[in-house]
Amino acid sequence: MLRLSRDLTIDENDIEIVFVRASGPGGQNVNKVSTAAQLRFDTNKIALPPDAAQRLARLAGSRMTKDGVIVIQAFRFRTQERNRADAIERLFEMLKEAMVRPTPRRPTRPTLGSKKRRLEGKKRRSDIKAGRGSQRFDD
Repeated sequence: MLRLSRDLTIDENDIEIVFVRASGPGGQNVNKVSTAAQLRFDTNKIALPPDAAQRLARLAGSRMTKDGVIVIQAFRFRTQERNRADAIERLFEMLKEAMVRPTPRRPTRPTLGSKKRRLEGKKRRSDIKAGRGSQRFDD
């Protein structure tokens, strides 16, 4: 059991990791060795609050299938162990971020001083622009 927080634990058997060949440059090593890790995790196997599940779906984006399975590709490193650890770490970060409730925004009103400064600035610009017109010289 992997403890993510005091409320959330994940069974190690629920995380499925398969190693595949990485794409991109790398010479013969890429063609021979399967070092890229593909992690699959079914979110239906853990008990998430409904709001956290919704945040997780938004955070996962295209990495989550319609069935609720998160698929993470990790191929930054040259070894299977580091790519495996990287994939698990990214899954944990995503789950931790989904568990945090956002603080609600409380609407505020502008202060009296900020209103006065704004109006003074507008008046100053207005005076500058009014002085740009063609001036008359009365003889």
